[in-house]
Amino acid sequence: MPEVAIEVSNLWFKYDYSEEWVLRNINLRIHKGERVVILGENGSGKTTLIKHFNGILKPCKGTVKVFGVDTRTASVAQLSRRVGIVFQNPFHQFFSDTVWEEVAFDLHNFRNEESEIKERVERTLRIMELYDLKDRSPFTLSGGEMRRLAIASVLVYEPDIIVIDEPTVGQDARQKRKLAEIIEKLSKMGKTIIVVTHDIEFAIEHFPRVIVLSKGLIIADGDPGKIIYDDTIVNMANIVRPPVISLLMELSRMLGFNVNYSRVRFGEVAKEIMNLVCRGRSNVIR
Repeated sequence: MPEVAIEVSNLWFKYDYSEEWVLRNINLRIHKGERVVILGENGSGKTTLIKHFNGILKPCKGTVKVFGVDTRTASVAQLSRRVGIVFQNPFHQFFSDTVWEEVAFDLHNFRNEESEIKERVERTLRIMELYDLKDRSPFTLSGGEMRRLAIASVLVYEPDIIVIDEPTVGQDARQKRKLAEIIEKLSKMGKTIIVVTHDIEFAIEHFPRVIVLSKGLIIADGDPGKIIYDDTIVNMANIVRPPVISLLMELSRMLGFNVNYSRVRFGEVAKEIMNLVCRGRSNVIR
């Protein structure tokens, strides 16, 4: 079993200005090298939860441990060496004149040698397919390029865990595909990837483990196929199923055939629909 990267035990949290608990008795383990998506509607507690992973927020009750270190005993600076968080609006994070300087900024703060900074920045920009844009202002980039730059500025200091908050907001289909390719590349590098989103299609298409939050509670944790076809979970979390999955479920009910409800990728679901249609036609002919 891989090492436990993040362990959350009986976590309760509320903000000082409110009496309402934002997170309620959260328990979860994420292992090193896992690729996990945290899914939930706005206000479900997703962003509040990930802010506990690098100590920006501390538990009111319970514990959060990062590679065994209790976040209550470590500074944000210490935890950020292991956990890099890319927040929802990347342009709010940029303040350097060029893409290169933006990625190099934290390495200068960490007082790395100039030769090491050059090597790491170049390598990171190439991984994120931004090297040809190194002399551009961050504010002249496209939305997808900005998102990749925000990830690069975290990836460059080589954290073990990369957390990305709502990466698909404002992204078109082509940019989403590029983002999925980058996540896959980082995963193959051995990084633990945690993505927070309410984009159900992106979640079930690209992640083997889905954690569903609703009103500060974890209501599901597991295989996306067991979650997206579960009416109770879908209704509790106000999830809108992708149309192709809704079509598969409706055809299954109408024709009275069982289908493989573990299939969630678009191509797989399309094949199941075609199989149902063919079986239905065969019955009519008989």
